[in-house]
Amino acid sequence: MNSIDLFVKNWGSKQSMVPIDNNDIAELELKLNGFLPDSYKYLISKYGLVHTPNVLTKICDLGSDISEVQDFLSLEDVFSLSKLYEMTGMPKGHVLFASDCKGNMFCFKSTDCASKQTDIPVWFFDHDFRTVNKVSNSFIEWLDEFNEL
Repeated sequence: MNSIDLFVKNWGSKQSMVPIDNNDIAELELKLNGFLPDSYKYLISKYGLVHTPNVLTKICDLGSDISEVQDFLSLEDVFSLSKLYEMTGMPKGHVLFASDCKGNMFCFKSTDCASKQTDIPVWFFDHDFRTVNKVSNSFIEWLDEFNEL
């Protein structure tokens, strides 16, 4: 999980982050009727909700075309916003986990969460166009894109 540790070191704000209890994560998985990838659970159980305000600045400075992540969602928001976004036009079958600064969301496909896995692809929901596109083959690869900036 070196990529995750490096991501937090490079991009996490200096605000104190509170690790999320594994029992709370398990409770969310029950509500979702699925399994979150181990890589994501490692991030939130070790570090908590990471806030990355400097990613946007770096992406703009470099002229990079990757979509910036700004906030990882609370467990309550993972569940409630996933449902709310579906009701407002996001295609069904996604579990939101992080946002950019414009209201777009990063998510996992619910079908990928049907079984326990170490890592799964990351998708991006563009709320203006109401489209979901794959942005990375795995959560760790997605974080590595930021680590390489």
